[in-house]
Amino acid sequence: MFKKLYMMAILGASVACHATPGTPIKVAGSKNIEPDEQQAIVCKEVTEMITNYNYKKIKLNDSISTVIYNRYLKALDENHNYLLASDVKDFDQYKTQLDDDLQNGELNHVFYIFNVYQKRYNERIKYSLAQLGKNYDFNQQESFTFDRENLPWFSTASDLNKFWDKRVKYDLLNLNLATPDINKDKEILKKRYENLITQSDKLNNQDVFQIFMDAFTESIDPHTNYFNPSNAAQFNIQMSKTLEGIGASLQFENEYITIKAIVKGGPAERSKQLMVDDRIIGVAQGKTGEFQDIIGWRIDNAINLIRGPKGTVVRLKILSKGKTATNAKIVEMVREKIVVEDQLASKEIRTYDQNGKKLKIGIITVPGFYLDYKAYQAGDKNYRSVSRDVKVILDSLKAQKVDGVVLDLRQNGGGSLPEAIQLTGLFIKTGPVVQVRDIKNRIEQDTDDDPSIAWTGPMAVLVDRFSASASEIFAAAIQDYGRGLIVGTQTYGKGTVQSAIDLDRVIGNSFSKLLANVKGKSESLKTDGQPVGYGQINLTIAKFYRINGSSTQHKGVVPDIQFPSAIPLDKYGEDTEPSALPFDMIQKSSYTTYGSFTSVIPQLKTQHDTRMQSNVNYKNLLEDIAEYKKRDAEKTVTLNEPALKKQHEEDDAKSLAHDNARRAALGLKPLAKGEKQAKDKDADFLKIEAGQILTDYIGLKKP
Repeated sequence: MFKKLYMMAILGASVACHATPGTPIKVAGSKNIEPDEQQAIVCKEVTEMITNYNYKKIKLNDSISTVIYNRYLKALDENHNYLLASDVKDFDQYKTQLDDDLQNGELNHVFYIFNVYQKRYNERIKYSLAQLGKNYDFNQQESFTFDRENLPWFSTASDLNKFWDKRVKYDLLNLNLATPDINKDKEILKKRYENLITQSDKLNNQDVFQIFMDAFTESIDPHTNYFNPSNAAQFNIQMSKTLEGIGASLQFENEYITIKAIVKGGPAERSKQLMVDDRIIGVAQGKTGEFQDIIGWRIDNAINLIRGPKGTVVRLKILSKGKTATNAKIVEMVREKIVVEDQLASKEIRTYDQNGKKLKIGIITVPGFYLDYKAYQAGDKNYRSVSRDVKVILDSLKAQKVDGVVLDLRQNGGGSLPEAIQLTGLFIKTGPVVQVRDIKNRIEQDTDDDPSIAWTGPMAVLVDRFSASASEIFAAAIQDYGRGLIVGTQTYGKGTVQSAIDLDRVIGNSFSKLLANVKGKSESLKTDGQPVGYGQINLTIAKFYRINGSSTQHKGVVPDIQFPSAIPLDKYGEDTEPSALPFDMIQKSSYTTYGSFTSVIPQLKTQHDTRMQSNVNYKNLLEDIAEYKKRDAEKTVTLNEPALKKQHEEDDAKSLAHDNARRAALGLKPLAKGEKQAKDKDADFLKIEAGQILTDYIGLKKP
């Protein structure tokens, strides 16, 4: 079904499109980033796909144009800190024109808005730098309004100056509270502001285009997304948990691309020539390619040069920490396929007491529904996927004779739909897992046809507000079958299916070429580290439903035993997205349940509530939630040093009291003020409690 939907979306699109940008609108005092013809082509193609083939059928008009315009302005200046009211009044002429611009591939109006914004941004940062020569009195009774989202744009530059005077004072005051050396603090702030200007100057037309296309696609549907070539590459790494490169994590620090971590077993580690904090100042392709100087480069462009197909050679010019450019060394490595191990499924075993009997509960953390689709397509028998990894873990847990299994899906935003079906199949014999309705309202049922079961024992699934999409399919199926307990907080509520469409395969290809190339992936050229290509669109092509007929859209999955949510439900979730599809229902599937937890849930909840009454971590969580709500409602902060210092001290004291109360309950010595505690495996009390609830269930009559 997944392949059929993919082909339906990709083959249904037009295969040729031409667009020519109009005349750029120049902004005096700005570097004037301009769109290119390739972006005009992408703009028209993506617009056609969304208006003709997106599940949410929508016609572009002045009303939608206004929504896109408002989203774009919000993305640029959400807090109304940079633009003037006169700028916005000038932009208003395009408010109802963006729908026509999208269909025509006209991007000059969008880029004009951005260039004005960037000019204002740089003016504000340069103004802030100029204020660092002033003397500040931190004993005045002043306040700074940091949240201006719902306030009007400033009318004059003078009004903006007054705001930024306080902004600089606030930044400096926070530094001074930590390190009371005003000259040193001003130097730190000076470097910070200078870095902001440096980063602003590195912005290119791909960045501007991405921001606008996000505003466009999210106005239609929160999960239809366009990715420029760099972002598409990163998205696909997240989906597969693999990449091809040298095995090093990089950061931009003081104009240098700096190594911050080295992957165990990768080419970088095996070379024994690279260390954390080494700086990469040049990159060359192959054994004889010329070096490109990458000092001052954007991090994404540098990474694109360093990464590359496995088996190819890359040479790096390395400047070790404390060394000067004359001491640079050359390191040659062969790129390899790197598996991002810390983002794969993992396990631990915890022991619980059940009326004097020791029970072992295996806890499997599932961070995403990943699938190395490229390796799978290539016929690699050892391709990585979440269902294959969890199957291996379950076999290991069975060998260690655990009594129950908890799958931790918190913060798991989903991924591969087929993997959600495969993972469900590890816990049921056969049967439907999810129903899918496509853009033509045809309903198809995805079924687990493999009768083997990897785990037949008691199980629970732990979820939170950021468990979404494939996580919700899995949790819903386990709940509908009565196969396991669902514990945690209400999930995100994403009930839509997206197809990833490689625009390089679509734009400019004939229909026959499209068919011929669908099994392969075109290689993009690179220039100055920036991939050349059309990017990718993740198009919403279907909506999924539980086997009980209910959509997870908006409502998500409601746990059998609910925990309080540290994630604000009124701020995060599908039901907070204005452009989200509505909740609805279809006919239920035919399936046979494994039992029902209805009779035992009241008792399990009573036992859980009783424990929580005396649980220090639970009490701290409730206090933290209340404190967050209180702070979230605040819009201003004091600029009086004694008052702000007192507030910080009270916050630190409360945090220390929380930590020490928990440590006392565990029989550990209290921490002194300023002392940092080591990483504590028992700090995640919600995960521990999920295992305890499953232990309670094992002690009761099974459904």
